[in-house]
Amino acid sequence: MDPRNNTGISVFQLLGFSEGPELQPLIFRLFLLMYLITVFGNLLIILAVSSDSHLHTPMYFFLTNLSFVDICFTSTTIPKMLWNIQTQSKVITYKGCLSQMYFFILFAGLDVFLLTVMAYDCFVAICHPLHYMVIMNPRLCGLLVLMSWIMSVLHSMLQTSMVLRLSFCTEVEIPHFFCELNQMIQHACSANFLSNIVLYFAAMLLVGGPFIGILYSYSKIVSSIRGISSAQGKYKAFSTCASHLSVVSLFYCTSLGVYFSSAAIQSSPSSAVASVMYTVVTPMLNPFIYSLRNKDIKEALMRFSGMAALKGTIIWVLKKCP
Repeated sequence: MDPRNNTGISVFQLLGFSEGPELQPLIFRLFLLMYLITVFGNLLIILAVSSDSHLHTPMYFFLTNLSFVDICFTSTTIPKMLWNIQTQSKVITYKGCLSQMYFFILFAGLDVFLLTVMAYDCFVAICHPLHYMVIMNPRLCGLLVLMSWIMSVLHSMLQTSMVLRLSFCTEVEIPHFFCELNQMIQHACSANFLSNIVLYFAAMLLVGGPFIGILYSYSKIVSSIRGISSAQGKYKAFSTCASHLSVVSLFYCTSLGVYFSSAAIQSSPSSAVASVMYTVVTPMLNPFIYSLRNKDIKEALMRFSGMAALKGTIIWVLKKCP
């Protein structure tokens, strides 16, 4: 096939998970369920924290931002996939593909940076408890989130601009359920050496750097916990960051698993199945991890549910009154 300039490409084909039409209804119901759980679970976290003044602390401020980003993260890929299954179409436009890729990279980067900021928050809370509120003041918290957004936007713009330089063939079939950056680069008909260099350099810098920061924070946290004499004190200190540690482990283990699996099975649909772990499963499990392992969140959710039920009862009574 002769390469054509990228402006001549009108559509891409997202091959998704299965060629067999008999499996599509099952895939549709499964991903619709996971998407709804992700959206409502993270939305509940945001509403519970916002409605409870006791949770207006740096830790929960970062958690609400993470929940918002997780909703956006899954919303960049799953609705389009569900639409394609429902309409029995695998088509996505060139502009739609670039837009999806841009927002996917943006929110994936935000996930990484927010998890790093939350690790720093845990480090200050355990290693410098007496100065916690002084160090983690509202201005610093806002600045950390703002810097996370700025770096993610710049990174996403860089990667998208590198793809814009590429030319694609007349027929482009992507063995994935969304426009994944690496797949886009591999399926270009023009020279993609520079794009690959930028991709892997940015990955090492913007994923490896935060990961090292998280490891450093937890090395200091472990040292501080080991210095606590009482078992109850150690348990209380560990419980402060247990939920975050679970989420970090889940996110990085699934992401690294996808990276190594895609390196072994480059153009196979199996890499798309592996990607489900960090694009769908991890954001879906985050609310459960934070609510089941966190007493404050559980109490806030119960209070929020009670308030919602009480308001519903009052409205019902008022409607019945003459």
